Amino acid sequence: MKDIPKVVWLLATGMFFVAAVSFTFVYLFVYLTGPRGLSTSQAGLIAGAGGIGMVAGNFTGGWFGDRFGHRRTLITGMVVSGLGLASLPVLPTGALAIVFPLAQYGTGITRASNSALIAFSVPEGSRRQGFALLRFMANLGVTIGPPLGALIATTTSYGWLFVADGLGMLAFGVYAHFILPANGNHREKTRAPADAPGLWAALRARPAVLLLLVAILVADTIYRQQYSTLPVFLSDHGIGTGVYGALIAINGGLVILFELPVTVALRRRAPLPIIALGMVLVGAGFGVLSAGRWYIATAVVMMILLTVGDILYKSPSTAYVADNAPDHLQGRFQSMYAGASISGVVLAAPLGGVLYESAPGALWPLCAVLGIAAGVVVYCAHRLPGERAAAAEPDAVTATSQS
Repeated sequence: MKDIPKVVWLLATGMFFVAAVSFTFVYLFVYLTGPRGLSTSQAGLIAGAGGIGMVAGNFTGGWFGDRFGHRRTLITGMVVSGLGLASLPVLPTGALAIVFPLAQYGTGITRASNSALIAFSVPEGSRRQGFALLRFMANLGVTIGPPLGALIATTTSYGWLFVADGLGMLAFGVYAHFILPANGNHREKTRAPADAPGLWAALRARPAVLLLLVAILVADTIYRQQYSTLPVFLSDHGIGTGVYGALIAINGGLVILFELPVTVALRRRAPLPIIALGMVLVGAGFGVLSAGRWYIATAVVMMILLTVGDILYKSPSTAYVADNAPDHLQGRFQSMYAGASISGVVLAAPLGGVLYESAPGALWPLCAVLGIAAGVVVYCAHRLPGERAAAAEPDAVTATSQS
């Protein structure tokens, strides 16, 4: 971790506090159907519009960063999101459908710029550790956030959750203004050479990156079943909410304990085989649920496999995309990655829910097949033209150099 600059540690620390007060994703539906008095369908429409805003922000934030500077884009996104979220409790109901998606769009555009800033700040070959550090701090904040939010909601009101979330975003914007230099190794704005390729030409020249993005979409859609269809499946087999909560705690605890040391231990290994193994484990984890009657035991095994897979594929895949991006397209490459992964979040519940309702016995075997297939595709991608193993440390023995 010695190669990670101080500014990245500061950025990750700021993300911990932002994640700790990011209550919106947990309590939004409760707030809309409770204090706001909306129907389930109305709340669903507003939440869905927010999801669309988030996806759009992830896909377009990198363009703003490459065009206007990643530091400036990050701060602007935080301010837009913070003002929008903090104002929700005092807005008329009709305005929620406009302001909430806008706030989520602001949150979305910050993600690609955040990743691009890390890619520019951390030396190539150490980016996996940089992204793992950011995920570690964010996961730590998310672990603290929900119980803190429950305390605020029960002692004051749900409205204060959104005020706290918004103020946290605004505070991070001010914090980022002081800790992120406007130039230097952060390269706030990267000017492209006159003959530099555009986004799609650059992606076509890197087919391994394109395949990885497709595999990320598939793997994340599978992975997020733990937040949608998994609790329904457990309930249908007589397993209560307490067990489900314990499983989620296992996931968060293992990520916090092991992601950084595992990332450091594997830093000299070629990235694509590691990513592939992670995706295979995610698929295999859900496949375990089809094993038989010992549902609590199989659910624990499933969560362990799922978490190990998560640790193996997420940080290395983010770093791999960063290492293969031209400097003038770093933000847009990160936007493609962020958009693929956040699309998995949006697609997981509706696709999994429809399949589970129509053919419940087919969901977990299909997840297993898709996860394994995604892993095989990524593993084979290192043999494609234009693939480079830059995400490994410079002295790493890579699969491509051996082939």
